Amino acid sequence: MQTVTNIKSISYLKSHAAQISEDLEINGNPFFITQNGDATMVIESVKRYQEKESLIAALKTMALGEKDRLQGKGISAADSRAQLLTARQSRK
Repeated sequence: MQTVTNIKSISYLKSHAAQISEDLEINGNPFFITQNGDATMVIESVKRYQEKESLIAALKTMALGEKDRLQGKGISAADSRAQLLTARQSRK
């Protein structure tokens, strides 16, 4: 688990938004924003957000594939290779 270091209040966010944006660009470490002492939001860079979303999509794809495999759906790697080889040869 990642150590939380950038904990700031919502009033800090309001008065230092540009600085937070610059820090996100330089370090990429997210900021945890608190309101009345409770964590209420996380601010992260667009790049980090997109990377995280891509990872989640890949994990979902893998989970769906594993689910299909356990249900006996799909084909073996050898059969897949044979299908690809046939498809390539038919294009020639």
